[in-house]
Amino acid sequence: MKKKQFLVLTIFASIALFGLMSADHIDAPLVAGGQTDITDLYVFQSPNNNDNMVFVGNVQGLMDPASTENAAFDPSMMLEFNIDNNGDNVEDLVIQCLYENNQLWVYGPTAPTMTGTNSRVNVAAMNMSGGITRYGDAPNIIESNGIKAFAGPRDDPFFFDFTRYTEILGGTQTGFANPGNDTFAGTNVLSTVVEVPKELLGGSGTLNVWLESKRK
Repeated sequence: MKKKQFLVLTIFASIALFGLMSADHIDAPLVAGGQTDITDLYVFQSPNNNDNMVFVGNVQGLMDPASTENAAFDPSMMLEFNIDNNGDNVEDLVIQCLYENNQLWVYGPTAPTMTGTNSRVNVAAMNMSGGITRYGDAPNIIESNGIKAFAGPRDDPFFFDFTRYTEILGGTQTGFANPGNDTFAGTNVLSTVVEVPKELLGGSGTLNVWLESKRK
């Protein structure tokens, strides 16, 4: 695969202390509703292996089942997990995910060849590739060197009562209902999941993680 340089289109930032979730649906005007619109970033310790961390990046939110069936990752997009393991808010490691010919390509974790809003794929750090799961099919999980990865459609895991939220902002309600109504129920996202041994992430406990979607 040739070296490719990417420019940032949208950034979704967050901090992970061995378990964090954040969401942002169609709030970025330049990419709202597009293939590169980030909806969620999740970072947590693997429930099946305490020695692993799981990174989840979701794009293309609010899809109903009909639109999910034909949804696809943008082949010009790279999803990049940026990992700061020394607290200086500069990425020390990156996990780069590309989507070409219905295949997921995973590079890293590796030191970035560039930092900031520009990125270049570290071809030498290519870890594995495998088929992207189609809607309705069993998950295709690829694995190499202790790293596992998946890409494909999934039910949106984020729970939020957006109607109640707007009522609170409007002053007609003072708090959320219990139980609330999940605005995202029945909607889907395109999800990329990478599980990595902690020993490959460096640092000594706290990781700062942010997710970027970038296009060539």
